[in-house]
Amino acid sequence: MCWRSDFSLACARQLALSVWTPFWDTPHLASMLAVGLAAFVIGGVVKGAIGVGLPMLAVPMMSLVMPAPQAMALVAVPVMGSNLWQAWNVGQWRHNLRRFWPLSLAQMGATFLTVRMTLELDARHLNRMLAAVLVLAVLLMAFKPQFEVSARRERWASALVGFLSGMLGAVSSLTGPIIITYLMALRLDRAQFIGGISIIYLFGSLPLYAAMFFYDRMGWGQVGLSLAALLPMAAGLYMGQFLGQRISEPAFRRFLFAFLLTMSVLLVW
Repeated sequence: MCWRSDFSLACARQLALSVWTPFWDTPHLASMLAVGLAAFVIGGVVKGAIGVGLPMLAVPMMSLVMPAPQAMALVAVPVMGSNLWQAWNVGQWRHNLRRFWPLSLAQMGATFLTVRMTLELDARHLNRMLAAVLVLAVLLMAFKPQFEVSARRERWASALVGFLSGMLGAVSSLTGPIIITYLMALRLDRAQFIGGISIIYLFGSLPLYAAMFFYDRMGWGQVGLSLAALLPMAAGLYMGQFLGQRISEPAFRRFLFAFLLTMSVLLVW
């Protein structure tokens, strides 16, 4: 073990090998790299075009060639980085923290509890749960249920939404379906929506990845690869912003629905 007091070149080499050797020894490495690269580019395109959707696209795609927990771990740095940038760029992050703290707190508790409960599940069961969350996302996006949440009930509604989204996020890393529907019910304008959901996603991802690290669902190898995934994700973000200005939202959403449904079928199959 290399401690800070006696850190040396040999210790640095030992740490590097512990991070990268398990990755390079992975079977079917070429196909995993190809799918992973495509997943982060496509996920970045969707987020750049509509402001959400990076894990919703990247995790199911990578789960076709690797266990779902590993796919969830690899999106950690791009998810946190993109939402941090988005929250800072939009502004009003202090206001959003004060407004949505009940949601974030409930989400944190549900995430830690649910991650612990999923430790005994095998990859096939996790893939089926991921497929179910994808179907839920498509249904909510397609039918757009209409309801309103009054200011008097917002704090309790936020806590309930946080608990449910935390459970979904712990098994799939996809907290978006319920949170997007809830924020639409608050009748936020575009800037408020993007700023609010960025803060919620950012603080929702911290307990998720902390719990996964604590329960050995991810390690330093995945963290290193996740850092590298920032590059294809950033390229996708740029392309998404370009396409978002030139493709109609209904056409883009139809493509997104078809893609997510295909991913659901393949995960179950």
